[in-house]
Amino acid sequence: MSARPRLSRELVTSLAVAKQTGVEVPPLEILELPERVVQFGTGAFLRGFVEYFIDDANRRGLFGGSIVAISSTGSRRDTALNEQDGLFTLAIQGVEGSAARQRYRIVASLSRALSARDDWSTVLELAQSPDLQVVVSNSTEVGIVLDETDRFDANPPSSFPGKLTRFLFERARAFDYDERRGLVVLPCELIDDNGDALRDIVFALASRWALDPRFARWLTNAVTFCNTLVDRIVPGVVSPEEADRVAELFGYRDGLITVCESYALFAIEGDANLQAKLRFPGGDSRIIIARDIRPYRERKVRVLNGTHTICVPVALLAGLDSVRDAVEDERVGRFIRRVMFDDIVPSLDAPGAEDFATEVLERFANPYIRHSLIDITLYGTAKMRVRVVPSIVDHYRRVGRVPGSLAFGFAAHIAFMRGEVQAERRAAGVAVPEDSDGERIRDAWLEVDPHSDTSLSEFARRVSADVSLWGVDLATLNGFADVVAEHLVRIVRHGIHSALDAHLTEPATT
Repeated sequence: MSARPRLSRELVTSLAVAKQTGVEVPPLEILELPERVVQFGTGAFLRGFVEYFIDDANRRGLFGGSIVAISSTGSRRDTALNEQDGLFTLAIQGVEGSAARQRYRIVASLSRALSARDDWSTVLELAQSPDLQVVVSNSTEVGIVLDETDRFDANPPSSFPGKLTRFLFERARAFDYDERRGLVVLPCELIDDNGDALRDIVFALASRWALDPRFARWLTNAVTFCNTLVDRIVPGVVSPEEADRVAELFGYRDGLITVCESYALFAIEGDANLQAKLRFPGGDSRIIIARDIRPYRERKVRVLNGTHTICVPVALLAGLDSVRDAVEDERVGRFIRRVMFDDIVPSLDAPGAEDFATEVLERFANPYIRHSLIDITLYGTAKMRVRVVPSIVDHYRRVGRVPGSLAFGFAAHIAFMRGEVQAERRAAGVAVPEDSDGERIRDAWLEVDPHSDTSLSEFARRVSADVSLWGVDLATLNGFADVVAEHLVRIVRHGIHSALDAHLTEPATT
């Protein structure tokens, strides 16, 4: 297998000449395009989403530009991408037109990748390129925050907003604050009003760093920060066995084969002028430019991401490994359907929420996608705050009752943060995703007597009331903390399966 050639531009040229079947080979004319997009992030989601859309637009002759990806995490994906000339195979797998379908595409929209840590001077040189038009990012929910300790002269600044501020300043200064050299910024982080939040932090850093006053005017008049919503399940790279199978099938090695579902939605807040400026949306119905994307965002974050987040601790405590396993499990599958249709959908004031939920269930059960549950626990407590707590609060306000299944999932999250599943993985030499907020819950478990119903109940009420974790005192929702306490006692004392059985026999509203 090792004798097979690595994916590269030279290989793509030979594949195109040979009219290779089975994989969508990029047209040769899109391999050498000017760099018009700078992307902060090199992760699987961006490869399966932004890179895909730009590649698709280039194939249709609508954009005519490539992406430079900036790595900040030390993952060395920048090296892996450069070894393949920025190319990777995207395995698009799902149900299309009621039929299961797999297709493979060599994505050619990435020109190169840079490491912010090792190549910061090169990143700043890129800021001076007259061809740049767009900035995209995906630094997770914890990425768009103001780091008050960040420094302008750091090499590089520690936070993503810090890096972006320095990058934009270098561009403004290089072009003498020419407003015709502005950029459109499309953050893909799943937080409310992500563009507005990022813009405010950039302005705050410009002020803290006492940058040239002309820079703030340039930001105001030349840089468009757009609120966005992104929706596509991208589990990541394939297993070594699947990589070997693809190598055998297509005759080349690819260390970055990325899997994604067929469904995709990119909603961008803006007007017709933005559409003309971006160009890559073209006539793609999956890219929506609208003056208000809040209904799309609320529906997606609550139903898809919220269900993901609330079901993960339940499913992991039940010994399951993937989202599909969870949906197909008799107990956990019933819990997922119940939390989605009885608790989350009624909390929403968004069009088509129930139909969207039905579609999401089908996506969760995608026969080709193996979305690891443990991967979703990355910053899981912060995700609970953003994706789940609003549904708890809004369900209570709209329906007037405690959302019983959300309360069960909340209790399961507390139980999961006790750390037993994580300890088993570490003992087996398997990595555990970071959850800095969750560590506070884990530390608090040290003061709890797991053999005492009273101790467990009081702990559940304290966690429910922790405004610093959830942004709201959930104990003020009459009965919520009591229901969480009851579920936590059952989970800890009798196990998740027995607790689930008891919960699923209860009326859906409590």
